[in-house]
Amino acid sequence: MTGRCYCGAVTFSTTRPPQTVAYCHCNDCRRVSGAPVSALAAFAKNDLVWSPELGAGVSHNEGVKRWFCQSCGSPLAAWYAYLPDQIYVPVGLFDNASELAPESHSHGGSQLAWLHMSDDLPRSEGSNRDALSEAAQTR
Repeated sequence: MTGRCYCGAVTFSTTRPPQTVAYCHCNDCRRVSGAPVSALAAFAKNDLVWSPELGAGVSHNEGVKRWFCQSCGSPLAAWYAYLPDQIYVPVGLFDNASELAPESHSHGGSQLAWLHMSDDLPRSEGSNRDALSEAAQTR
């Protein structure tokens, strides 16, 4: 799988499938993406090859680190202290995004009242950390 930021200055690839793909309805993901909900694919940190490398990243909330393209500002990846072995990449960056269907909803308690998503996916009111951690260990 391959992907890139909006301008193409940052590319990435992996030979491994994601450990899981999930929607996130939290306020933080909404603000960083500008969208009413985010879809993120989780990988082991070493499963992705970035060009150029991601660098130090930024942290505006304790326990969360994010990376952005220095040229176009695209959100590239996120790391969460409560899921230390995973890195999350926005699904929209992947060249094969249509193949990365979400498997669950995280932070469903923060879903916008006017957003109606009719699916039968498991929903967690909070972080869904247990299911996300389990996914990392089973794949």
